[in-house]
Amino acid sequence: MKLLDIAEVAKQSGLPASTLRFYEEKGLIISLGRRGLRRTFEPDILGRLALIALGRMAGFTLDEIAAMFGREPPAQLDRELLSAKAEELETTIGQLAALRNGLRHAATCPAPSHMECPSFRRLLKIAAARSNRSRPKGGRTI
Repeated sequence: MKLLDIAEVAKQSGLPASTLRFYEEKGLIISLGRRGLRRTFEPDILGRLALIALGRMAGFTLDEIAAMFGREPPAQLDRELLSAKAEELETTIGQLAALRNGLRHAATCPAPSHMECPSFRRLLKIAAARSNRSRPKGGRTI
């Protein structure tokens, strides 16, 4: 088995070496040792990095991904957590679709001004309500 050094993993994965070192610190990946000053990895590291990328795309935090994977390959994915994330994404997709439709309507609305358009005003109310729900206690946002 040919080990990959960190530069080879960075090149093949498209991730900077600093990210690989960070992932190792977080327990997401494990190096096998060093070749000179460079960390070395098993070739299957590329598959694990692809799983991490998929988890990030799905909205999992690195800590959630680390907990799901465990320290040693193969990764054991928590099916309940995956199902819950899929439901969360479904909700987000619905919200984004409604937002897209509202923006499309606003772009072509025949009302003299957007503020006179009932659909656009409804969209503003939804946005304001959502903003108020996500605002931390104390009322300040950055």
